Amino acid sequence: MTDVFICDAIRTPVGKYGGGLSAVRADDLAAIPIKTLLERNQQIEAVAFDDVLMGCANQAGEDNRNIARMALLLAGMPESVPGVTINRLCSSGMEAIGMAARAIKAGEAELIIAGGAESMSRSPFVMPKHTSAFSRQAEIYDSTIGWRFVNEKFQKKYGTDPLICTAENLAAEFSISREDQDRFAHNSQLKTAEAQQNGALAREIIPVSIPQRKGDPVIFEKDEHPRLTSLEKLVTLNPVYGPGTTVTAGNASGINDGAAAVIVASEAAVKRFNLTPKVRVLGTQAAGVPPRTMGIGPVPATNKLLKRLGMSLDQMDIIELNEAFAAQSLACTRSLGMDDDDPRLNPLGGAIALGHPLGMSGARLVTTAVYQLQNKTSKYALCTMCVGVGQGVSMVLEKV
Repeated sequence: MTDVFICDAIRTPVGKYGGGLSAVRADDLAAIPIKTLLERNQQIEAVAFDDVLMGCANQAGEDNRNIARMALLLAGMPESVPGVTINRLCSSGMEAIGMAARAIKAGEAELIIAGGAESMSRSPFVMPKHTSAFSRQAEIYDSTIGWRFVNEKFQKKYGTDPLICTAENLAAEFSISREDQDRFAHNSQLKTAEAQQNGALAREIIPVSIPQRKGDPVIFEKDEHPRLTSLEKLVTLNPVYGPGTTVTAGNASGINDGAAAVIVASEAAVKRFNLTPKVRVLGTQAAGVPPRTMGIGPVPATNKLLKRLGMSLDQMDIIELNEAFAAQSLACTRSLGMDDDDPRLNPLGGAIALGHPLGMSGARLVTTAVYQLQNKTSKYALCTMCVGVGQGVSMVLEKV
């Protein structure tokens, strides 16, 4: 099988809920990194791309009609280029990159744009149809995050624990204290604050121009979710589910907006279009876990992938673990035999600081890892994340 390379990667800043990107439709948001990749790689004729794969978790609003296809056309790509939207919930963006890599390895494609997008600010309310004639019952669900239209058979067999409950389940199962969660969250904020100050994050971000009704557009160029505060302040936050629980707004990821995309290419495409490969995609692996402890998914996914590749965690120079919750992250790192403050873990901060736009997050992890691997001493990166309804996905990258 042919080697697969990521030759370029870019993302928008991550917007907070109702914040800087909330005025941008999801399909327009997804088009931004695609258009940027085309502009930065003009030696590639856009018609040469075999496909565009974009992850998106919601698909209940402005993102409902195959956002990948809409975004590629909005970005100015030819009508002959197809597009498909992938949904593996939180890992959709990483899954899109993994599927692109598999297609190229199998010889069924040479050049693909892959990534993910999510506008959680613009996720709509949704209503079910009546199940009987002349019913006067009315229901409405917020599609921003979590369960809706629950299947009673699934509820009976597995339960439908809200995401915060799944983190509480892991905190109880692994005896993860509130103190340790707050310390982990604070460290994430510290790392992100430093990365914003020294420009490490700016390398991977394309500014977004937000048109205004009057005056010049607003240029949105910096992640706006980070909220560095003191550890003493984090300790004072009330747990979401009240006394006896541990998850707070301070030690959990956010509800966010954003988009990211990468160019995935075969060795032949690299030579044909004079591309500069940044990293080699060594493999991607998914695994299933109980839905009530969905946050532990990165552990079996990582173990399965490393075994298949004949590698060990000790070989990883960078470990980008999506921080859905501090409790969930610590359950994973401790199960993998890592220290809580392992310097390889999320060196620029994680989702607790940066935010978690569901369909984008996996592509954001990969993009961040690609840029960090350009460090002379770094060779391998592991990107891994948990997935709602009980899954995990992991990917290993090698610097070229």
